[in-house]
Amino acid sequence: MLGGGSFTAQNKTLPGAYINFVSAANSSSALSERGIVAVPVELGWGPEKQVIELTAEDFSRDMRKVLGYTRDAAEMRNLREIFRKATRCLLYRLNGGVKAQNDLAEARYSGSRGNDLTVVVTANVDVKSSFDVSTLLDGREVDKQTVAGIGALKDNDYLIWKKEVVLELTAGKPLSGGNNGEEVKGADHSGFLDAMESCSFNILCCPVTDETTKKLYVEFTRRMRETAGVKFQTVVYRMNGADHEGIISVENKTEEEEAGLVYWTAGAEAACEISKTNDNAAYDGELTIDVAYTQQQLSDSISAGKFIFHKVAGEIRVLLDINTLTTFTEEKQEEFSSNQTVRVLDQIGNDVAVIFNTRFFGKVPNDDSGRVSLWNEVVSYIKQLAGLRAIEAVSTENIVVTRGENKRAVTVQLPVTPVNCMRQLYMTVVVE
Repeated sequence: MLGGGSFTAQNKTLPGAYINFVSAANSSSALSERGIVAVPVELGWGPEKQVIELTAEDFSRDMRKVLGYTRDAAEMRNLREIFRKATRCLLYRLNGGVKAQNDLAEARYSGSRGNDLTVVVTANVDVKSSFDVSTLLDGREVDKQTVAGIGALKDNDYLIWKKEVVLELTAGKPLSGGNNGEEVKGADHSGFLDAMESCSFNILCCPVTDETTKKLYVEFTRRMRETAGVKFQTVVYRMNGADHEGIISVENKTEEEEAGLVYWTAGAEAACEISKTNDNAAYDGELTIDVAYTQQQLSDSISAGKFIFHKVAGEIRVLLDINTLTTFTEEKQEEFSSNQTVRVLDQIGNDVAVIFNTRFFGKVPNDDSGRVSLWNEVVSYIKQLAGLRAIEAVSTENIVVTRGENKRAVTVQLPVTPVNCMRQLYMTVVVE
């Protein structure tokens, strides 16, 4: 893994891109894909303890063989919330369990969903001494094979056949004994976070209410952003006191699942364009949201760095697209509390790191010509952002690339001013 993160002195050991973000007063220092959410899930079907990558298109198709259910099933509600906005999802099944089975087969995956599988064996009407072997899920056929004996059966998306038994006619032989294993613990979430270290995503979703586990996600986010140089934000439920631009704390609870709103928020934040904001974004999900807040409570929530929904003109909307940063310094001033600002800076950090690591690291000499080449790449990239109205136009004269303190290091001075969408209107009407 390449080095990365922020720097206070040019003394790093690992090769990589080290990038500081500070406010303008102390400024020092091809667009990647957005819309990617990483989320841990508890399921009754699917691969255990590994990353499953799904696109929005994948999710719109038959998900039974991968996740055990079609997209319209109640069990898929949280993923539907994410995919209302997100384009890609990195799923990780936290739980294990026991595989369902009967005397003919064993479920491909552990979990309670295997108990909904049934094997039907009938005589083939065309081929003497042959059998039609059907696999049913919820009574619906998902696989059918015509064979002379069980040894000829091929494992399918749902079943692993037991080769040592004899096929006999049966109107239906259900599987049983499958379960979802023990209660998910902090160690399971740690396994998920470990797996995420080598993945690229925009938003990490923390769908828990346990304070200890939430803190695990917060510390992971801090470490990855500040030490590993991986720029993303994490959506958590009611994480008071996080005080960090990388943490978005959703305040509202829902009837269906207390922390359920983190899923929609994660998808919306991941998919939001860097030149846009989720300020005043309308909620279009399935959950029943508690929005019983007074104006004073809404005002206080902003001061406390809470991402909160409210009801306006009959619609439930995001109040402000903010994160938990509430302690402002000379290096991180109030603009860092805006998720739009953070999106822009994260995009720059990730993209410039990719440019350097893929096109320059170990390939281009650190001489005048090499540094001019890097300068051209940075300038071209920054012009793209300005063209998208994500940042104010930057004078190329202010972008400076120089040799670092040793002959292998290169420094880039890149002053940028992120653009934020309009938030407040102050108007004076003069009657004459």
